[in-house]
Amino acid sequence: MGRQNRDSNQINGLIDRGCSVEGKLTFDGTVQINGDFTGEILSDGTLIVGPEAKISARVQIDTVIVEGNVEGTVEAKQRVELRKGATLVGDIVSPALVVEEGAVFQGRSQMMGGAKSEATTGYSGEEPYATDSADESADSLMM
Repeated sequence: MGRQNRDSNQINGLIDRGCSVEGKLTFDGTVQINGDFTGEILSDGTLIVGPEAKISARVQIDTVIVEGNVEGTVEAKQRVELRKGATLVGDIVSPALVVEEGAVFQGRSQMMGGAKSEATTGYSGEEPYATDSADESADSLMM
C-alpha cells in the first residue's frame, strides 16, 4: 500500500484501486487514495496519493504526499511531497515543497509569503533571446 506516512500513525480512510469517486471529499486524520478521484478535497489532515491513483481536483489540505498522478491546484498548509514516480500537473501553494528525483512537476509553485517561482519545466513564459536583435545591433554600428 505504498510507504507509510511518517507524520501519522494510522490511515483513517481509503479509496482503493478499482474505485472511482466524483464529488467533494472532506476528512479528519489521514486518507489514502489508490483509485480515481475527481472533484474537490478539503481537509486539515494528510492525503496520501498512492502510486496507481489518478486525481483531478482542487486540493486544500494540511499535508499531501503524492506517489501517483494529480492534476489541479494543490494548496497545503504544511507540506507537499512529490515522491519518485509521482506526476503533478498544476499549481502548488505551500510553505514546503519536496520533489524527489524521478517525480514530475509541471506548473507553478508559490511559497506562502514568498514570491512565485517557476516549475521544473524551466519555462518562464518569456520569449527566448532573439539572435537577430544582436545582429541588428552589430549592423547598426557598421558604416
